[in-house]
Amino acid sequence: MIIVMKPDSKESDIKQITDLLESLGLGVHLSKGVHRTIIGVIGDKSPLKNIPLELMPGVDKLVPIMESYKLVSRTFKQENTIIDIEGVKIGGNELVIMAGPCAVESRDQIFTAAMAVKKSGAQFLRGGTFKPRTSPYSFQGLEEEGLKLLKEAGEAAGLLTISEVTSERSVEIADKYVHMFQIGARNVQNFQLLREVGRSKKPVLFKRGPSATIEEWLNAAEYIVSEGNYNVVLCERGIRTFETATRNTLDISAVPVVKRLSHLPIIVDPSHAAGKHQYIAPLSKAAVAAGADGLIIEVHPNPRCALSDAAQQLTPEDFDSLCRNIEKIAEIVGREFKYPEQV
Repeated sequence: MIIVMKPDSKESDIKQITDLLESLGLGVHLSKGVHRTIIGVIGDKSPLKNIPLELMPGVDKLVPIMESYKLVSRTFKQENTIIDIEGVKIGGNELVIMAGPCAVESRDQIFTAAMAVKKSGAQFLRGGTFKPRTSPYSFQGLEEEGLKLLKEAGEAAGLLTISEVTSERSVEIADKYVHMFQIGARNVQNFQLLREVGRSKKPVLFKRGPSATIEEWLNAAEYIVSEGNYNVVLCERGIRTFETATRNTLDISAVPVVKRLSHLPIIVDPSHAAGKHQYIAPLSKAAVAAGADGLIIEVHPNPRCALSDAAQQLTPEDFDSLCRNIEKIAEIVGREFKYPEQV
């Protein structure tokens, strides 16, 4: 249930209601819009049965939320959530591009990648450092040493940084080095990890699981938000279907569907959806045309030498060409992405 306050309601009116709800053991989540404040009520509402909330000062109306996901629903918050990370706004009019290698492999590799993606207009440097793989014999990542290199490369290039966390321990370590956590598809139902990043309050990129419905995905995101972290960006990265021509099947329809159901920003990962570099550019363009708030793309200085996911990583040259085209498509659909003027 949500309590919609009147436009002229006072802070004292809001406090009176939140104090009452908390005294009854209910969870309270505030959403302050431009004109109204909405109070989300979470928990067993039976103690409210005989309390006329709608008659309390400042209350406009009570609205039940029918969706199982409450706090991430469009019913709870009508305005789009815009997440501001040191001036880079995800969910606003400007497209955000996160780019970099699948894994941080060496100082030279991550610094070269950082300078390349910055030159093409990316705002974030991505790079995996905790790499649980299907085979125990595959490259598992540089862990904290990789995070240090990622941070240094990001600072040198003037980029924000993002990296995947896979456990409570990795959350604690990564918190010192990155601007944003990534929760990978494998952990979409790792509810303890979701609660942990929820308590951290650091922005989170939350990928869809390959077999998760949109409703299941939004319910999983609710775990993060219910812990008080509203800085969640959803990421469509392809789902598992009967098709084998690509690694996964990119669910382009998820972008407008999520926009209708939720106030959270959504970006698209064409690299993991395609699994093959030649399809990344077309899928990226389709994602922008469909209304995605950004892209996360794997870029490696020399993909043929990559220690993981070599087939789905773009060269810096191909990434640069893609960014030029994204600028044109963004303008057509009323979004903004400025390809940097080259000196």
